[in-house]
Amino acid sequence: MIFFHKIIKRYSKEDIWLYHELKKTLKLSPSKINLYKKAFTHRSFQITDSKGILINYERLEFLGDSILDAVISDYLYKQAPRGTEGYLTQIRSKIVSRKHLNELGKDLDLIRFVKSKVTSTQVGDNIHGNIFEALLGAIYLDKGYKGCQKFIHQNVIIPYVDIEKLEGKITSYKGLIIEWCQKQKKKYKFETYEDSGNELVKHFSVKISIDGELIAKGRATSKKKAEELASKRVYFAFQKKINMG
Repeated sequence: MIFFHKIIKRYSKEDIWLYHELKKTLKLSPSKINLYKKAFTHRSFQITDSKGILINYERLEFLGDSILDAVISDYLYKQAPRGTEGYLTQIRSKIVSRKHLNELGKDLDLIRFVKSKVTSTQVGDNIHGNIFEALLGAIYLDKGYKGCQKFIHQNVIIPYVDIEKLEGKITSYKGLIIEWCQKQKKKYKFETYEDSGNELVKHFSVKISIDGELIAKGRATSKKKAEELASKRVYFAFQKKINMG
């Protein structure tokens, strides 16, 4: 009991709260709480260590991204023995897509742990995926590869990875259209321009032409969204031909 109280005195109330919340949320017991604190520190917080190096989640995010790729690659290699390099890469990209990582971060409600001087709406939606990857980096440094692999298996692979369903999932209509046009030796053209109209929010419009013929248009609040919308319309216009290769 005396030993336990000595340990408690080494940590702040904030550290103890974070420890218990992570244990409850992640189903693991953090050993190096400072790693997890770093994983949830946004660069806007502007704090440094004793060497003057900024403390934030970006380096852990880089590490976690690499570990996630390695674990998913290992899983797919074993589960899809007939899969080619291109096939395995495509399936992996669907699992580790930014959209999916953002969903994982939201599901775990990791944003509540983040220290930042800007609001979550200001930093954008991708912060959810970024801190999920940073968390993986912290788990790897705290629990080793096997511990991180177990966490990814329980929180990513078991609940979300269904290879058969992923085979039919389209993550980028634009990429799909470009790939199909290149295979079919067709000339494609994306024309993008600002189209604010009478609205306060800036909009972008996109026109997609194939072999000189206008096929579809798209309009949205970002260039990327407009391109995806127009590409999706092209996909449904040529769906049978695209699915046939």
